[in-house]
Amino acid sequence: MSGKTLRLNMPQWQGGTEPAYRFGAELLRWLAPPHEGPEETVDVPAADGRPLQVEHGIEGRAALLAQARAARAAIERHQPERIVTLGGDCLVDLAPMAYLNRCHDGKLGVLWIDAHPDVMSAAELSHAHAHVLGMLLGRGDEAFTGEVERKLDPARVMIAGMSAWTEAEGRILQELGIRHVPAAALADSSQPILDWIEAEGITHLAVHFDLDVLDAAHFSPLLFNKPGQPEGTFDGIVQGSMRLGQVIRLLRDVSGACDVVGLAIAEFLPWDMLRLRNALADLPIMQR
Repeated sequence: MSGKTLRLNMPQWQGGTEPAYRFGAELLRWLAPPHEGPEETVDVPAADGRPLQVEHGIEGRAALLAQARAARAAIERHQPERIVTLGGDCLVDLAPMAYLNRCHDGKLGVLWIDAHPDVMSAAELSHAHAHVLGMLLGRGDEAFTGEVERKLDPARVMIAGMSAWTEAEGRILQELGIRHVPAAALADSSQPILDWIEAEGITHLAVHFDLDVLDAAHFSPLLFNKPGQPEGTFDGIVQGSMRLGQVIRLLRDVSGACDVVGLAIAEFLPWDMLRLRNALADLPIMQR
């Protein structure tokens, strides 16, 4: 491995069946600080208005599998020591985490900062962005789990910021043996996560940061703030309650406790920016 950090841009949207994830990833790439190391962008086609094809119970499966393999190939070209992934839906973390866990002999620690556990499979939900942590642990569609050479060690996985879950998710979490710390326990201190890092002897950590762990009332570019949705659209879907400053404090604290070798930021949906882009495109003077 080189000492470089690979910046992996992956504007994938099919895993969440929300085309706006593509725009969010493109804007996130612009917002990210300058980067001197190698950079790769996975080619992700824009939505064409047609419904995604369902295969083996997964919407957009063929495209998602092709994109996961393209991401793996991009990573292998550089053999980086660290990877920063800018997505896109949560499934963007399949290839980076699989690579990093292989590099660290299956001893990679994973901090999954998310309002949801992402451990389901096609048996529970057709949206593959809710499957990715399960896939990394060996649960789910065989083609995707086949992309994970060394499965994650459940003891070295911690979900942070998840305060509620469905009955199906709870059953799967128990089967897999995944621990989790609710948002309230992290509001003023990172200690529960630091204690886990010390107890498990984690020296290298990859972080998955799904922005939907944040409170939609205080951070607007989230799925739950999608304009024009009928009342009740998101009923039954757990929403996050953390503040951005709390997550940044947590990330800084864990960076002092071990070597953070991976960071993926996912599910950024800047609705106002998208509305403005589309509005500008409708102005005649902009088309000349």
